[in-house]
Amino acid sequence: MPAIGATLAPAQAAPVREPSITAKGGFLMNAGTGAALYGKGADSRLPTGSTAKIMTAQVVLAQKNLNLDAKVTIQMAYSDYIVAKTASSARLIVGDKVTVRQLLYGLLLPSGCDAAYALADTYGTGSTRAARVQSFVGKMNAAATSLGLKNTHFDSFDGIGNGKNYSTPRDLSKLASRAMKNPTFRAIVKTKSTKQRVTTKSGGYRDMSWTNTNRLLSSYKGTIGVKTGSGPEAKYCLLFAATRGGKTLIGTVLASSSEANRNADATKLLDHGFRK
Repeated sequence: MPAIGATLAPAQAAPVREPSITAKGGFLMNAGTGAALYGKGADSRLPTGSTAKIMTAQVVLAQKNLNLDAKVTIQMAYSDYIVAKTASSARLIVGDKVTVRQLLYGLLLPSGCDAAYALADTYGTGSTRAARVQSFVGKMNAAATSLGLKNTHFDSFDGIGNGKNYSTPRDLSKLASRAMKNPTFRAIVKTKSTKQRVTTKSGGYRDMSWTNTNRLLSSYKGTIGVKTGSGPEAKYCLLFAATRGGKTLIGTVLASSSEANRNADATKLLDHGFRK
């Protein structure tokens, strides 16, 4: 019992413990204030994997007078690229006419490298496909510079490159935060699955079904995006965003050892952020 007249010290809230994640790099920020809530190797340059496709979408959506309903004819080169690279695919069919909006779904849900190629070929400039692709990648890097992403560089439209696609957890979180301000992007990345009707070469119709590779949409309440990435160099990556109680958090984990671990890491970071 304290002595009569003694003053009891006010109870102190237990400090919020920093989570331990298995990923090589991680970052979490408050999307509303921009405040950093967690960092592990936050400014370490690491391979992006398919998280680079967020910038692909950003460049397309930033085009002046963009017509999301404009149709793009799928070329054999896009299909050949998928085969040559053993790349993730939206299973686009040569000769089909697919809208730009549908290509963005194919890019961001099943992480279609064929959709990425189609968008780069359409929105790059030049007289040859190679020139247009190079131009588009140039636009990706120009956008990174304009967003102040000092530790980010792209050498491909889809994250498959020559070891020169790199970014950091902090930079990618900033990129995702900017991308999520676009209503079209935001609507797409929160979609778990979609069926899209495209026009075939013969003038008929084909229904394309795409499922989002971001499992956090189903496993973490309040998740609203954003994009997975993986590859031999990148390992398992995830950019994620969730909203609870009017607060939106955006974060990144890079170079995790498995899909299960990247999801567990993201869950730990989100739990940590919402507790703070």
